[in-house]
Amino acid sequence: QVQLVESGGGLVQAGGSLRLSCVASGRTFNSYVMGWFRQAPGKEREFVARISWNDSSYADSVKGRFTISRTNAKNTVYLQMNSLKPEETAVYYCNAVLVIGGVRYDYWGQGTQVTVSS
Repeated sequence: QVQLVESGGGLVQAGGSLRLSCVASGRTFNSYVMGWFRQAPGKEREFVARISWNDSSYADSVKGRFTISRTNAKNTVYLQMNSLKPEETAVYYCNAVLVIGGVRYDYWGQGTQVTVSS
């Protein structure tokens, strides 16, 4: 079982920045593929960014503005969000993916609210 705790959400004006953090439990954090997703009111949860031990990927909508990073020594993944837009108001969720014995396990945090005012 992996527990994820997000922080860093809040209210920001359009064009502003926020940095989200997610701390994971477990002793093998460096093997987790970590990701961020978001869910706006009335919409489905959508992928934002993902980072493995040697690679990262982003949704097209956030490329060039968001940066995902991780500090394995602190079991923490970050999402730096710049030039935020009002339509990016959503609950942002941290995700961890583990593969053990060929079986995939997905874990989710409780989410942190990001509100971007126009």
